Amino acid sequence: MEKILVIDDNEEIRKQLKWGLGKEYSVLLAGNSREALELFKRHHPRVVTLDLGLPPTDNGTGEGFRCLDEMLKDSPATKVIVITGNDQRENAMKAIQMGAYDFYHKPIDLKELRIIITRAFYLYNIEAENRRLHISLDEKATELGGMVGQCPEMLKIFSTIRKVSSSDISVLVIGESGTGKELVARAIHSISLRKDGPFVPINCGAIPENLLESELFGHEKGAFTGAHLQVQGKVEYAHKGTIFLDEIGELPANLQVKLLRFLQEKTIQRVGGREDVPVDARILAATNIDIQKAINEGKFREDLYYRIGVLIINLPPLRKRGDDIIFLSNLFLRRFSEEFRKRIRGFSPSSIKLLESYEWPGNVRELENRIQRAVIMSEYPVIEPHDLGFTERSSAPKMMLPELTSLREARDRVEREMAIAAIEKNGGNIARAAEELGISRPTLYDIMKKHGLYNSAEMH
Repeated sequence: MEKILVIDDNEEIRKQLKWGLGKEYSVLLAGNSREALELFKRHHPRVVTLDLGLPPTDNGTGEGFRCLDEMLKDSPATKVIVITGNDQRENAMKAIQMGAYDFYHKPIDLKELRIIITRAFYLYNIEAENRRLHISLDEKATELGGMVGQCPEMLKIFSTIRKVSSSDISVLVIGESGTGKELVARAIHSISLRKDGPFVPINCGAIPENLLESELFGHEKGAFTGAHLQVQGKVEYAHKGTIFLDEIGELPANLQVKLLRFLQEKTIQRVGGREDVPVDARILAATNIDIQKAINEGKFREDLYYRIGVLIINLPPLRKRGDDIIFLSNLFLRRFSEEFRKRIRGFSPSSIKLLESYEWPGNVRELENRIQRAVIMSEYPVIEPHDLGFTERSSAPKMMLPELTSLREARDRVEREMAIAAIEKNGGNIARAAEELGISRPTLYDIMKKHGLYNSAEMH
């Protein structure tokens, strides 16, 4: 039998719950926090009911909150149902923010409380299965140079990286912004024969054209106004290592010629210099533009393209990586939850649907940023869509909505209509309506209050 721990300083309530739940569950009873924590650590119950007003505090909640905090530190997945008085809504909401699963107002109706407890066990078991699934996916996933993935496309890319790392051929990585092109270059370098040499990245599109040549190839003393010293360029710094030319499609025509000469002869000339300087560096490059279109338009040299693209790696956008979206979301969630010391169990079903359906124009970089924001902003143990920072427009990119002023209005309308339908279908029985909607009775009461539905049902 499943174990449930009942924590309440009122002996009559303990007896009531022992009698009412004993046929379905193995009921553990505690009258104070010391007994409660001992039983909790010994038996590891999946569900707990907790009255916040525990001794030795008279008419206070400090001991109850301490008990809640200790249990969730020990087992964040435990579903704690907080029992409160009708005038203690503020305490109930504070408990939810700390990680409690739900709250229930006294006096206790066993039929209603049993529904909440049943759903708590159900949700615990679903989450446990999800955790087992994520562990299984973690084991199947491949990690290489900071990149993680399990979809077929990424596994092929990891295989390609391993193959090309043992050679010195030039590699061109093509992909949208945010897909991880530099991570591919770093991964190639990290397992190559040049791994002990420098990895030197340079963004060709981020440096003004009049400075880019000097940045790449260095300059001699007196080459131009302000050139008081001889300076090595990034290509020279990469000697015996790898230079990564990001956004190479932005490289000006005159520098394309100079780069081509380096690839052919393995020598460079600094700006203002005449001496050939030998450099032993591998070239890896990346672009997010249509390079073939740039060649056709005369913006990129075809001979340079064939030199830098001996092998081409096409990185898929995040929207085409299937299960990797949720896999990476959970990976980032665990990372940032630990970093910011937040007790966040996972994503709500609506958040998961949104993560899966969103187009992700910013790819993995955008996903990482949104998860980081969600962890910081979330006040509850589960990430909701608003925590992810989606606007009405971005949160439903593929949906045709009715003519409403906002997505919030659409959500409110659907929420109200579903609540009315469930209440009417169940003859005004709030407990059964809540069960059908998959929410707790207090949550349904809050929805009814929000939409002024108290006159639509009897309070059973």
